Amino acid sequence: MKAFNRIFAVVIFVIIAVFVSADVILLKENKESGRPYLVEVSRLVKVIENGDTPDISECEFITAITEQNDDFYNSDSDYVIREINGKLYRFDYKRNENSERTNLLLTVNIILLIMTVLIIGVMVYIRVKILSPFEKLTDVPYELSKGNLITPVKETKNKFFGKFVWGVDMLRENMEQQKERELGLQREKKMLLLSLSHDIKTPLSAIKLYSKALSKGLYTDKEKQLEIAENINAKADEIEGYVTEIITASREDFLSLDVNMGEFYLSELVTKIKIYYTEKLSLIKTDFTVGEYSDCLITGDFNRSVEVLQNIMENAIKYGDGKEISIAFSEEDGCILVAVKNSGCTLPDTDLPHIFDSFWRGQNAENQKGSGLGLYICRQLMHKMNGEIFAEIKDKNMCVTSVFNKA
Repeated sequence: MKAFNRIFAVVIFVIIAVFVSADVILLKENKESGRPYLVEVSRLVKVIENGDTPDISECEFITAITEQNDDFYNSDSDYVIREINGKLYRFDYKRNENSERTNLLLTVNIILLIMTVLIIGVMVYIRVKILSPFEKLTDVPYELSKGNLITPVKETKNKFFGKFVWGVDMLRENMEQQKERELGLQREKKMLLLSLSHDIKTPLSAIKLYSKALSKGLYTDKEKQLEIAENINAKADEIEGYVTEIITASREDFLSLDVNMGEFYLSELVTKIKIYYTEKLSLIKTDFTVGEYSDCLITGDFNRSVEVLQNIMENAIKYGDGKEISIAFSEEDGCILVAVKNSGCTLPDTDLPHIFDSFWRGQNAENQKGSGLGLYICRQLMHKMNGEIFAEIKDKNMCVTSVFNKA
């Protein structure tokens, strides 16, 4: 805001300077040409010198011509005196109060005044309606970065930032909900691990007792030893079951993927992807083509569908050779198939069945940053939207196809 105040002061200074400069220039010109009656006097003097009778009917400024007499110097109007052929003549004249210069000066000042009012009005409007509300929002991202998710962002009817404020508050609420879900999930996992750990102790203690008895030779009967061995095996199976539960709990539900089912047009989805990636891919010199399609209604979550295609496109950019990426469309059994293909696939065929697994990364991802969750999230989202996703390698091109249901 301080920077804007400085700019505002500079603009006011420039406006004042323009006002003063324009008035000085016009006043100077007006002064230099401020005696137009002298032109008429000179013309009339020549007429009298030539012995002709002067005619002042066409004169704009000269009102009377008087030869020298007793009352020669008494006149109610302004006049000049000229000596012509040995005689003195008085030329009465009127001043031009409505001259073009005066009108021009007035016009310029009015125009400058209107421009000044408009400029100042616009700048005040920008300061009050745009900069001041925005300044109140400058601390919001900082507070969110610190984890201050409780304080809501005040709504505003400002047409410039109303949607932005609403979006920031929605982001805050979403982050707060995710934080609460994460805490709840961590609490549940901790309770589960504690419970399973306690349950493991019982069979583990039995195994230790059986092993200690066998090591000390307490059971000499072969049948009894066989029974003890079977008990140890059963307890080991029990522990293995608990371990499986722990592994399952650690793999599942670590992401909160909510889906709001609805309907949207295929053209909306394609336009959203096309607008963003046309510019992005042009910057890295990658050919990007979008095939023809017939517009139709699709069931699913629009925002989640955009997320799926974005994840696929980002993988195509990251793991392709950067030469070409294309999107093709087809229809099959009441479904719309959206296929994203990139050239230069370096993924081995043996890795293809695992690309949708969580935290799995292929051999071609050694030098690339990532978590191995992109395609896993895509599959989870597509399943929640009653769709499907699959991948195939053709002629060293990777093709990932998303299957959406038609409405």
